[in-house]
Amino acid sequence: MIVLDTSALLYWTLDPAQLSAKAELKISQAERIVINSISIWEIGLKVKRGKLGIPLTMTEYVERLQRLEAIEIRPVDVQAWLDNLDLAWEHRDPADRMIVALAARLGCPLITSDRVIAGYYPETIW
Repeated sequence: MIVLDTSALLYWTLDPAQLSAKAELKISQAERIVINSISIWEIGLKVKRGKLGIPLTMTEYVERLQRLEAIEIRPVDVQAWLDNLDLAWEHRDPADRMIVALAARLGCPLITSDRVIAGYYPETIW
């Protein structure tokens, strides 16, 4: 099992050439790929603000994700917020914090190119 951060999710689903060879290999070998639902929110906001273009609507994008057998989209619930608050990390981005908290709770690697996350969470892969 692995967790993808928002950028890794976008790269994997829309532009696989952007993935590192190591990230691509780990994703292809994963029996289960977990995504925090906050990534859907983060992508949607970027699309809505014109900072990101994707070739389909957000509804279509999420529907396609949900059809992938290996994908599990985890909701942001009360426990997720508590896990987020328990992180001993001064990082202010709520989405990054939520994704790291999920990976930590599951005790699994996190696929991310984000060096700030990698500096905090030791099980990052890129």
